[in-house]
Amino acid sequence: MNLRCADCGQEFPAATRQWRCDCGGVFEISERPRLDRDKIDAKVSTLWRYRAMFPTIKTEHIVSLGEGGTPLVPARAYGVEFLAKLEFLAPTGSFKDRGTTVLVSFLKELGVTEVVEDSSGNSAASLAAYCARAQIQCRIFVPAHASPAKLKQIRAYGAELIPVEGPRENAALAVQQAAQSSYYASHVYSPLILEGTKTIAYELWEQLDGRAPDAMLFPTGHGTLLLGAYYGFRDLLEAGLIAEMPALHAVQAEACAPLYKIYKENLSELPDIPQGETIAEGIRIRRPVRWKAIIRAIRETGGSVVIVSESEILSAQRELAHQGLYVEPTSAVAVAGLQRPLPEMGDELRKQLIVIPLTGSGLKVPS
Repeated sequence: MNLRCADCGQEFPAATRQWRCDCGGVFEISERPRLDRDKIDAKVSTLWRYRAMFPTIKTEHIVSLGEGGTPLVPARAYGVEFLAKLEFLAPTGSFKDRGTTVLVSFLKELGVTEVVEDSSGNSAASLAAYCARAQIQCRIFVPAHASPAKLKQIRAYGAELIPVEGPRENAALAVQQAAQSSYYASHVYSPLILEGTKTIAYELWEQLDGRAPDAMLFPTGHGTLLLGAYYGFRDLLEAGLIAEMPALHAVQAEACAPLYKIYKENLSELPDIPQGETIAEGIRIRRPVRWKAIIRAIRETGGSVVIVSESEILSAQRELAHQGLYVEPTSAVAVAGLQRPLPEMGDELRKQLIVIPLTGSGLKVPS
């Protein structure tokens, strides 16, 4: 497996300690394994049933906590019926475990013994848990304003926690300095993360008896779940296992919505926008590094980008809770998007098979 820069095309060995290209571009996997339905291991209940579609990792280096296989349950909000994919039932309480299990297993394969990462909470908690399992030392740089419940969870796994004052991007700058001497296990920059998140598409295909949903809505900051779903459904399409891609819709908080601005104004560069305050802290991302790939995935699938207000996010969180689904505000963002007309679908949305991943547990932000 080699890594390739998405901008200039330069290739790097998989074992490189560089976390991005010399030109500043992000890495992709140069040749991703093709999907073969006959190689799905039906005896395995975790996402490692799709191991044949991952980069090669020896069995003894797999670091798993039982992630994947999350339930798909009917739900309803604002007059729209949908299927909720309960990603908040993952081992650490968020969908991040999908990517982390593949990344940390790969690090174990490389013999990495110490990593650094930056996160507003869920990614850090996930990495800390899997590194604890793998006996890899872990230092996490977090915004000082992050949820106390999430910080407590990170500490519980034994990671070294380094709060950074100021906006979210300050933590990113701090970890990049630390990455000069430690492996940067970034949930944003590492393409291994997308190899894990793509399994949500494979699972949905199995759970829906060999079909894809018509549409999916995602709370979107860095967009790793949306992108993973895009790669997974593209694998299914290329294998002839689905007839067409689902429309992938990104939902952003109105207070911090760079992708919405790019989408609506058809921009060719990442805009410099203020990082407004939002209760959806997990998607308070002013400069998503894979924005080009996200916008391309949305346009190719006939999706859209919409924004929702703080009151709409809280309303959606209550709607879900009253159906027994307790999620953090960031997760509720996608459901809040049902209150908005999605440009390419309009009223047709109510006739579609819609799946919404509920990405993080409400226990992470109890206030």
